[in-house]
Amino acid sequence: MSTKTVHRQNLVDKSKLERFDKQGMHKTYDSWPEIAADAYESALKQVDYKDISHIVFAGMGGSGAINDIFSSILSKTKIHVSSIKSHMIPNTVDSDTLVVTTSISGNTMETLSILDYAKKLGSKIISFSSGGKMEKFCDEYGIEHRNISMIHSPRASFVSFLYSMLNVLEPVIPIRKSDIKESLNQLQKTENEINSSNLTQTNPALDLAAWITKIPLVYYPQGLQASAVRFKNSLQENAKMHVMIEEVGEACHNGIVSWEVLSNVQPILVQGRDDHIQTKLRWKVVKRFFDEKDIAYKEVFSTDGSLLTKLINLNYLFDYSSIYRAVLSKIEPSQISAINYIKERLQ
Repeated sequence: MSTKTVHRQNLVDKSKLERFDKQGMHKTYDSWPEIAADAYESALKQVDYKDISHIVFAGMGGSGAINDIFSSILSKTKIHVSSIKSHMIPNTVDSDTLVVTTSISGNTMETLSILDYAKKLGSKIISFSSGGKMEKFCDEYGIEHRNISMIHSPRASFVSFLYSMLNVLEPVIPIRKSDIKESLNQLQKTENEINSSNLTQTNPALDLAAWITKIPLVYYPQGLQASAVRFKNSLQENAKMHVMIEEVGEACHNGIVSWEVLSNVQPILVQGRDDHIQTKLRWKVVKRFFDEKDIAYKEVFSTDGSLLTKLINLNYLFDYSSIYRAVLSKIEPSQISAINYIKERLQ
């Protein structure tokens, strides 16, 4: 059975939002459309590398989520793209490869390792950070680098970095300006629905957050994987909860069997308006299966438009929903003690 909007008054009010979101993450998200537009119109110098046969996007965490967007969009082109979230660079990298390294903090050790490898291999390189070790390394070795200010936190800086990179990389990546403008226009429409001035049952991000009370399992079609991964990461970081994701086609060959027994898991079905006809059929059958098993599920649909528009606006909805979920759980979304614990012991 599909679920309807949660009709409970005062799930979150302004005072509660500010009390638990002490560092004001939601205020940055309220400004995402303006931040994105300013980033795309920034005066950062563009790069125009020639004879590129392969693009490698390297980054972890929030930076890796940016690379997932590029990887998804460019998968529709003839450019060979790799998205790397580790220390190791592919063996296929050579002097005709463009390596794009992104570390919003500028100090991510895995991405710095990729940058060093790329330099030694003589690859074409462009790096993006808010400073840190990455900028110093690029200055020392004469590597192209663009400094972009971090806004609040790496994950909240998502659109600032993404749209700055879309600007800088415009000469070497086949993404239409019309698609970028469309995505920016839709961001404004999404903001009107989900921002902190609309803490009512008509806010889809707040409604989704209120529905998630157990362990969410996010099902997605292949083209929307980047948003499913981002949703998982945002719920983990902001709401401090376990999350699972599965591609719907693959799940029909294995994961669906887990629903034959009672579970403390909630399925969320993330669907594209123009999913492949076979994917639409799978959604139909999966929903029928859940209905027959009396398993409640939540449906989330992308906006219309280009793949960029779909992914960015899903990310916006999901990110804000994770903030609301944190506040509903009386958790500070900005706090990341566990990540800091790991980093301090790896330095």
